[in-house]
Amino acid sequence: MDLATVDELLTTTRAVRKRLDLTRPVEPEVIEECLELALQAPSASNSQRWHFMVLTDEQQRRGIAELYQQSWASYGGRARQQYPAGDPRAAALPRVLDSATYLSAHMHEVPVLVIPCLEIGEAPDRASRTASMWGSILPATWSFMLALRSRGLGSAWTTIHIDHEEEARAILGIPEGVLQAALIPVAYYTGESFRRAPRLPAAEVTSWNRWGERR
Repeated sequence: MDLATVDELLTTTRAVRKRLDLTRPVEPEVIEECLELALQAPSASNSQRWHFMVLTDEQQRRGIAELYQQSWASYGGRARQQYPAGDPRAAALPRVLDSATYLSAHMHEVPVLVIPCLEIGEAPDRASRTASMWGSILPATWSFMLALRSRGLGSAWTTIHIDHEEEARAILGIPEGVLQAALIPVAYYTGESFRRAPRLPAAEVTSWNRWGERR
């Protein structure tokens, strides 16, 4: 295994919004191949209660995109977290908001939308079960995004359409007892590649043995 290649994949799988190619079709076989890889992700309690809705039909995509745009109209105007001077996230925030606004306006044009779902039966009754519940679909979805990136496709993790979960359920025929975990727009990306994102150093967000203690 080429560690450099693995590290590059892990550090350059970005949320792709403006650089999604809205005119190039995505082959169903590529989506299926990436999903096969995603299903090899570790799962909590050996429970693979996952299901993936893949939307390629224009009417279905437009219906979900309209729900997303309704949510963004409310979410996009909310107050943002204030970062201290010198925090790399502060400089990136205007760019992120601009690209997120662009994605909302063009979500219906993205050739494939994928909604990872979780078959839960009934809601968990305590925190440990909640963590276990999400502990399967989230790694699988991230593996799906990594597999896409390695094949020249971009994606972004979005969730705000879930504000209209019941409307989405009706559009897609999702049965009761199934939760929607995210909405992943998928397309080939334009340009050559991606750089590392601005992030705080790991030492600043890591505690050893007790909260706030450094190594």
